Amino acid sequence: MRRWFTPGSAPVPPPIPTGDDARRRRMLTVEVVIVFTITLGLSGARSLLSLVDSLLRPETLSDQQVAINTSQATNEIIDLLLQLLSATQLVAWGALGVYLLWRGGAKLAEVGLPRRPQAADLRWSVALTALIGIPGLLFYLATWQFGLNLAVQPSTLGETWWRPITLTLSAFGNGFAEEVLVVGYLITRLRQLGMGENTSLIISAVLRGSYHLYQGFGGFLGNVAMGLIFGRVWQRTNRLWPLVAAHTLLDVVAFVGYALVRDHVSWLP
Repeated sequence: MRRWFTPGSAPVPPPIPTGDDARRRRMLTVEVVIVFTITLGLSGARSLLSLVDSLLRPETLSDQQVAINTSQATNEIIDLLLQLLSATQLVAWGALGVYLLWRGGAKLAEVGLPRRPQAADLRWSVALTALIGIPGLLFYLATWQFGLNLAVQPSTLGETWWRPITLTLSAFGNGFAEEVLVVGYLITRLRQLGMGENTSLIISAVLRGSYHLYQGFGGFLGNVAMGLIFGRVWQRTNRLWPLVAAHTLLDVVAFVGYALVRDHVSWLP
């Protein structure tokens, strides 16, 4: 167990030697800034402002609500198309990270995205889902009860035939975008820039928590913990598909499950 508190094998690809290619290092730095400015980093800035706005309101955080998947149009067909576009955008964000790594010379298998996932990937994904899901729900309910988190509604979509489909696609989009960008892409780029494994892991985890700040302090801390676990698993196993699958399963349970039970249980906010 102790070995999981230390990074795994040597970084792949290797760091860029300091001074040997200063221009390339600057280009990678600019690339990382641009990628996260237009994707999850910008989401983090917006989430921070959203939390500040919530704190400035007279109500406590636990008396406020925030929804993740909401209706985007009054017309049902247009709403369906907008939901599909939102999921497509998330997948495109992850694809951007994959493309940039591939264009930079990294083999996708080296960052944990082989064409054929292994049987062990499924076991890892189920284990991670259980490890994060149950404690995560309890942590969220506790922080909400103590007034540190808003009441999060995973879905407020109406009962339509396409609701389970779009929620599942949204779950996959979230999992693919976040795990590819925040783990596979970011930590790989920080390795190349010469940053240590533990420092890279902390930066990745804090970034993950930042774009959940709109949920409150519990959302931030819970996702930082998730980021530390997911990032370390990737550093130790060099497998990214289990993280994508586990994240997708977590969101499917949260999005679809909440939509099914929200009117039948009293303990959910």
